[in-house]
Amino acid sequence: MAQISKLIPIGVFALAIVAGFLFFYLTSNLSKKNKKIHIEQMISELINVVIFIWVGKILTNLKLFIQDPLAVLAYPSDSKAFYLAILISGIILFIKVKRGKINAVPFMKSFIPVILVASFVYEFIYLVWLQTGGTIGYFILITLLLIFYYIAHDQLPEKLLFIMLLVVWSVGVFILYSIQPFVTVFGYLIAPWFVWVFFTINIVIILRKRDRHGRN
Repeated sequence: MAQISKLIPIGVFALAIVAGFLFFYLTSNLSKKNKKIHIEQMISELINVVIFIWVGKILTNLKLFIQDPLAVLAYPSDSKAFYLAILISGIILFIKVKRGKINAVPFMKSFIPVILVASFVYEFIYLVWLQTGGTIGYFILITLLLIFYYIAHDQLPEKLLFIMLLVVWSVGVFILYSIQPFVTVFGYLIAPWFVWVFFTINIVIILRKRDRHGRN
């Protein structure tokens, strides 16, 4: 029974990601060839995140891992491992963009609906089906973001769309923190400082790209 309970979060996450890819494939205006390319790129980046979450779990519990590896590997990862995985994955993605292996704007335009739908399905499963683990506040926030994206993704310039989604998500998370003790993303507790850092880095990257294009 304990083993099954450990597999549930993995199964829910996998189902949510599949739903995100399915939504992207059915709604994207890209050709089948480009859809396949984008899906392969997104799967590669998600695999990196999962791998680095495990690496982060080991690094943040290195002393215990040396003494008893199974004691670390047998338990779910914590937020520190998640933060580290996002940081390392972000750096690798940045390097790929710099080297021309990934076109940043089309990649993000494809990745955003996948993550939004995956987050929606993940929260929905925990709230409605399993009736545990999810929070109604974050579910409402993701639902609003998904509706906004669906309405505006063909109406707004891509970078403005990215900025607005980022602003609404960040402000929404801080509002949730004012009315509830914690906020989780895919089961990981998200600290306010992480939201600030995530928001600041992404805004700087988006604005710098816009300034460079403007000078060119």
